[in-house]
Amino acid sequence: MAALEPRLRTVGVVLAGGVGQRVGLNTPKQLIKIAGRTILEHTLAVFDGAPEIDEIVVLMTPGFTEDVEQVVARNGFRKVTKVLEGGASRTETTWRALRALGSQECDVLLHDAVRPLLEPRIITECVEALKVYSAVDVAIPSSDTIVVAAPGPRGEVIRDIPERSRLRRGQTPQCFRLSVIREAYERAFADPDFDSMPPTDDCGVVLRYLPDVPIYIVPGSEHNMKVTHPVDVFIADKLFQLAASTAPEHPPFAYRQALQGRTVVVFGGSYGIGAGVVDLAERHGAEVFSFSRSLNGVRVEDPQAVEDALAHAAKETGRIDYVVNTAGVLHMGKLGEVDDATVAETVGVNYLGPVNVARAAIRHLRETRGHLLLYTSSSYTRGRADYSLYSSTKAAVVNLTQALADEWAEYGVRVNCVNPERTSTPMRTRAFGEEPAHTLLSPRAVAQTSLDVLISPLTGQVVDVRLDGA
Repeated sequence: MAALEPRLRTVGVVLAGGVGQRVGLNTPKQLIKIAGRTILEHTLAVFDGAPEIDEIVVLMTPGFTEDVEQVVARNGFRKVTKVLEGGASRTETTWRALRALGSQECDVLLHDAVRPLLEPRIITECVEALKVYSAVDVAIPSSDTIVVAAPGPRGEVIRDIPERSRLRRGQTPQCFRLSVIREAYERAFADPDFDSMPPTDDCGVVLRYLPDVPIYIVPGSEHNMKVTHPVDVFIADKLFQLAASTAPEHPPFAYRQALQGRTVVVFGGSYGIGAGVVDLAERHGAEVFSFSRSLNGVRVEDPQAVEDALAHAAKETGRIDYVVNTAGVLHMGKLGEVDDATVAETVGVNYLGPVNVARAAIRHLRETRGHLLLYTSSSYTRGRADYSLYSSTKAAVVNLTQALADEWAEYGVRVNCVNPERTSTPMRTRAFGEEPAHTLLSPRAVAQTSLDVLISPLTGQVVDVRLDGA
């Protein structure tokens, strides 16, 4: 065990050398798109946003390093310093990364690129553990019984069943003091039997060749899955959709810095959440234009009205930086019981409205590398029998957000979606009547989170706003 000491320079090494044969692809699986971005983009975003990480090195499948460089440039991942070709095996890829890090001592976090749901908490705990230990793994308890198989006369038979309480499922990152993991690999390559029976991961190399070095375990997460098989792609996509993403916190000066002299257009801004966004943006120096059916007759289901509203704002200020659409309607009733007019209004406002706003906004936002912010509802993940049409349109907005984030990434335009829990808005009051105030979010709180999302680098995310503040 190493003595407690100040944190060294910390490098995140993203190992992206796989091809994707097990998911049925001829291209690297880390370039598959999930939730509006490639798997690699999701993974790099976690490391680039981690305050503990000083530098990122990417090892990519040979022939695809230019794709990674484009991903880095498009997303502005400022911590990525090297994009290198990986080797023919996991151990060779790791060794190439270790050599590229040079001779100066540092802490190294080796992470599978195809684990895009890594939680920032795990990075933090790994870096803290490296202040004490020279080797750290991430693992979770095994929920399945593990059996040891052996050849039998007609197939495999069970040889042993280890005690499950002591079994763990290994994940990444696997973390090391550079000198320790480098020495382990040097000893491994000096072993003539290493190639015939290589360990399956980097902790295995340390365990075999530096058995006196203890490997500390940081608790992992069930969500920190590895995308390996076709079904994993669908599971990961759903986990991203259900993940509780939170808006970054900003120091007080950041709001004025991001908003002063900028143009914000809010649809549905006459009351509720929209009015809160208007007020907060104006307080921080933005030029704000508010449009709504009740305020100035602008209906988001009318594409020409939306286009004219944006053109007016652009003519007045010469630019549009942020477009926010809070317009929505909530009608109660089972789908089989609602009339045609209700269906048309619900679909028109809740889904075609965001589509119309997006279509009209993109030409303005491309010029400023701006941000489109939409809204969903906490019912989008499960639907409700009493307002299934509303829930389905809100689910469509989530998919639209993720698709547009991918489509507009090449223009540098961000697209996100805010998902508030039950909020005290006139729309909700009309549908449900008066409810206890302590059971509802205030529109102001949702508006504040909306502002935090607007000035953040997030894109393609569904950002939750919860009553408990979590």
